[in-house]
Amino acid sequence: MASSLILSKSKIRLLAVSLLFALCALSLPSSSYSQVDTFEFDTDEQQQRFRSLSDELRCPMCQNSSLSGSTGGVAEDLRREIHRMIMEGMSDAEITQFMFERYGDFILFRPRLTAGTILLWFGPLLFLLIGAVVAFGIWRRARKISDDDAELDKSQQERLQKLLGDKS
Repeated sequence: MASSLILSKSKIRLLAVSLLFALCALSLPSSSYSQVDTFEFDTDEQQQRFRSLSDELRCPMCQNSSLSGSTGGVAEDLRREIHRMIMEGMSDAEITQFMFERYGDFILFRPRLTAGTILLWFGPLLFLLIGAVVAFGIWRRARKISDDDAELDKSQQERLQKLLGDKS
């Protein structure tokens, strides 16, 4: 009787763990869910502008996703703000400038070319060129050393023969 009671407890634990696992799996967001825009526009052009701006602007909370790809609360607020500004007749440049003034360069997926972002834009190319110059210098020195070491003068040959002769 005691062993059947132990089996019952282990079965109950297994059932509880399985149920907990199933609940956790169901509560995780699925990749099949997508952001549904419930904004209404007067024209298709306004809707296209909204989608374009939502794709070009980065979510400040999510780090590396656009406003259209983020489900965060900040992204929802910013999408609502973009919708409001489009409906008020603001241009894309005005909306982008507003977001830039509010959140800085980070909000833009393609940061503007300014004195502050020059290294961001051209830094990788600069580092590639520096690496190529260093690699070329190393290659030249290695080639020069191998060319110089290829021939031994008479005294070096005699010394080498003496060393080889002594060791044999």
